Amino acid sequence: MCGIVAYIGKREAYPILIKGLSRLEYRGYDSAGVAMIDKKGDLNVYKRKGKVSELISFVKDKDTTGNVGIGHTRWATHGEPNDVNSHPHYSQSKNLVMIHNGIIENYATIKEGLTKRGHTFLSQTDTEVLIHLIEDIQQHEGIKMGHAVQAALKQVIGAYALVVLDKNDPDTIVAAKKGSPMVIGIGSDDFFIASDASPIIEYTKNVVYLDDEQVAIIRRGQELKIRNLKDKEITPYVQKLTVELESIEKGGYDHFMLKEIYEQPRSVLDSMRGRLQADLGEVRMGGIVDHEKKFEKAKRILFIACGTSWHAALVAEYLFEEFARVPVEVEYASEFRYRNPVIYEDDIVIAISQSGETADTLAAVELAKSRGATVLGICNVVGSSIARATHGGSYTHAGPEIGVASTKAFTAQVTVLTLMALHMGKVRGTLTESRFRQLLYEMEAIPSKIEEVLKLNDKLREIAYTYKDSRNALYLGRGVSFPVALEGALKLKEISYIHAEGYPAAEMKHGPIALIDEEMPVFVIATKGANYEKVVSNIQEVKARKGKVTAVVTSGDKEVKAMADYVIEIPETDEFLVPLIAVIPLQLLSYHVAVMRGCNVDQPRNLAKSVTVE
Repeated sequence: MCGIVAYIGKREAYPILIKGLSRLEYRGYDSAGVAMIDKKGDLNVYKRKGKVSELISFVKDKDTTGNVGIGHTRWATHGEPNDVNSHPHYSQSKNLVMIHNGIIENYATIKEGLTKRGHTFLSQTDTEVLIHLIEDIQQHEGIKMGHAVQAALKQVIGAYALVVLDKNDPDTIVAAKKGSPMVIGIGSDDFFIASDASPIIEYTKNVVYLDDEQVAIIRRGQELKIRNLKDKEITPYVQKLTVELESIEKGGYDHFMLKEIYEQPRSVLDSMRGRLQADLGEVRMGGIVDHEKKFEKAKRILFIACGTSWHAALVAEYLFEEFARVPVEVEYASEFRYRNPVIYEDDIVIAISQSGETADTLAAVELAKSRGATVLGICNVVGSSIARATHGGSYTHAGPEIGVASTKAFTAQVTVLTLMALHMGKVRGTLTESRFRQLLYEMEAIPSKIEEVLKLNDKLREIAYTYKDSRNALYLGRGVSFPVALEGALKLKEISYIHAEGYPAAEMKHGPIALIDEEMPVFVIATKGANYEKVVSNIQEVKARKGKVTAVVTSGDKEVKAMADYVIEIPETDEFLVPLIAVIPLQLLSYHVAVMRGCNVDQPRNLAKSVTVE
């Protein structure tokens, strides 16, 4: 959740840290802080509650010199957001400082023991306890910082990505990870450490992704050294970043979210590129080729995911059952991992995560693997933990998504899942050749149809103005459009703080219809398809109770237009591909409502982009 950045080399560290924290702020923005060792050998720590801009204002008249430093932007877990709980945290002697992403579950026990040994603590955080423990071990055992970090981490339970700086050893940084992401950039004469590649790509394309329980010893002017907690030396595996700097900038848009909504024609196309060839009647999924026999014989598919990715999995449930005729179950990863699920060795488990670092999903992956299932991953981040932990899978190629509320990641996930369902249908012989080819041509047309929907932005802004002061909203859909209703409701409540719920339209009469009055906005996906007449009846039920209806309809629809307050016409497509198009206007509506309400669209309160803690 939190963002980590560090630098050691010949450049001034502070500008690199601040720029890096600004790029990582989507991971948490409760507070921010930096620590640098200046040329006199003094360790300067500056931290403040609030966003990175607050920190910049605070340090503008202070000494920020030095060629080594660490920085942190926080999403609070232990301890409320305030100056004291902000990172970096000192050790007892104030010779060591540390930044940390994750949760140390047994910190209270460790803290009790350290308190008995004379340690005093200033904050409520688990992080301060850990840096005290590292120093305690270092002092009592007379060992170097790297070995002290290894020894301390053997005692902790939980997740961490951490970086430690020692005032008495300004030429060394120690970093470690377990369950939280960490990447090390290797420059010509310097090193960059971060939670993801965004603070690094401006300086180098050569990176090393740390694996769990690995500790990196990073010394100025020397080669990178990596050891595991058993003190076995690991040869660093250097990879090349493919991300470009322009992809993490706003590019003239007011918000990252709006930019990412408008990037969807490209991100959907990129997610199909090289995989779909309609003219040849082929779908090629490189990451699952080795598992085709499993797909052919699979008796059940389990999807595990959280949040927006869970909604993408719900869409996939309809697609896989329709195209491949295989039973599908969709599980919240956070629930799946804490019960005793029934998993068979011939199950296929598909984990979906934009970041590839979602803690609950990663734990569910490990559980499924331990039961012998074939586990595949759908991720957007190359080299992420889930991508490395699964037996195979596919990247979505959505590009970096900075806005906390996911948009293009959702459509990219649905695109890849649709291709997987089509591929599985072809392998299992459950799709006729004509139906298969028809769907491929329909898929090829999706990017241009999304472009058509984006042209409705001005109209959607006008509709949003009508609902900007609403306190509640209902979203309705049937069949494969029901998950779109859920996703539309999630987007509205995430960024505008309006309470919203998604329901299957037929379920409205089983409870939610009691909420309908002239103040209740109801958004309905009412495109042409097998359930169209049923949805029309549901709209009539809402209008009979004076509800305000905004309907997403197929272009040219007249029946719904005659009864709805507003209609949003989208291009016609196969009903099983509607989610890829129908979600776009719901994203834009949510965006405009949030802007009109003065909300921070890219960084909604209490949220963070990558949920790497439970």
